[in-house]
Amino acid sequence: MTDVPRSDAETTPAPPGSPDLPDLDEFLVDQTRTLLDTARRSVRSEGGFWWLTDDRTPDRGEPIHAWITCRMTHVAALAHRNGDPDAAALVDHGIAALSTLLRDDRYGGWFSAVDQQGVPVNDRKAGYDHAFVLLAASSAARAGRPGAEQLLADVLAVVRDRFWDDDAGAVRESWNRDWTVTEDYRGANSSMHMVEAFLAAAAATGDASWADRALRIATHLVHGEAARHDWRLPEHFTTDWTPLPDYNRDQPADPFRPYGSTIGHWLEWARLLLELEAVLPQPPRWLLADARALFAAAVRRGWAVDGADGFVYTIDWDDRPVVRSRMHWVLAEAIGAAITLHRRTGDAVYRDWYQVFWAYARRNLIDQTGWRHELDVQNLPADTVWHGRPDVYHAYQAVLLSRAADGLGGPGPRAPAEVTA
Repeated sequence: MTDVPRSDAETTPAPPGSPDLPDLDEFLVDQTRTLLDTARRSVRSEGGFWWLTDDRTPDRGEPIHAWITCRMTHVAALAHRNGDPDAAALVDHGIAALSTLLRDDRYGGWFSAVDQQGVPVNDRKAGYDHAFVLLAASSAARAGRPGAEQLLADVLAVVRDRFWDDDAGAVRESWNRDWTVTEDYRGANSSMHMVEAFLAAAAATGDASWADRALRIATHLVHGEAARHDWRLPEHFTTDWTPLPDYNRDQPADPFRPYGSTIGHWLEWARLLLELEAVLPQPPRWLLADARALFAAAVRRGWAVDGADGFVYTIDWDDRPVVRSRMHWVLAEAIGAAITLHRRTGDAVYRDWYQVFWAYARRNLIDQTGWRHELDVQNLPADTVWHGRPDVYHAYQAVLLSRAADGLGGPGPRAPAEVTA
């Protein structure tokens, strides 16, 4: 592939007076406990994990979502591998739900959600959800939990046979229940999470072909599409991967398929590219260059662009903010990208942004019970896109990466701290 000029190679310096965080280590330990406590509160005794309200009680108006159950299982597996004595039970609870409640015994694969009687809420088999089943199974297998190896073998087969398109070097978006009709749409969001899951699968199985698949996806979406659009990553595509720039223009605040380009995904990709670089025996040089460019574009186009700190959710193709809400997951991915880039390069600009991001999170997003999921443009609690607190995955991974930062040591091509397996 021909290299594309990179106009955002240099990262904008962090705002002057970047804050010191003298008690950050103690704060991070406390956050680890708080976030895992939130995961415990989401346990549904009948199986799976609840969507939680803002006060961390079950939202019984929501079904049992596969992506929530998978994310909680993954976080618990990370906690178990990091020595939490009580996390094993959470992992096992998740494995049980993914092996029974959320699994389609008739046609194979996993439902996106079931109601409280265990009835599927629709017949869609989504790549997004299957990516998280693969992530959870890989993490549980590496944690050595019973049933995880079988779950991992089963989901690997489904992902390989149903979702991986080897001719395109990409993943299909979704199918109907019996795998006879695939959706007339391709998405960068599910593809990005498949990259994360493929890296986890490679670590859990020792099968390097999964990392090779991850590289093919990244080559297409980041080194191809994002670079061609000056790092404004297109999110929505036709089945032949032609971008759909106006997709969901009339529903710009969709939580999974918003209109425009999603700043948080640029940051998430930056981290994933470096995780991919760390496991490939001969990684292409563009992985680091593209990670730096994505981070640079995100802070220049997405941070405090409307007069208040925080990242906007989405922008249009002329860099104008579309949805101005500040999402907790975007800030968490910014922390992860900054620390991973600093560990890789030793560049002080990433350390400075890391400190800015954590100061913002502590000032605006985090209270004594965890992370608020959404703020408005004045950095006050909001629920335009997300209600309640259904997720600890992004925040927990940001905390783990920060705790493994070794005083922000660098530079060097060291493997990032493990959060995907």
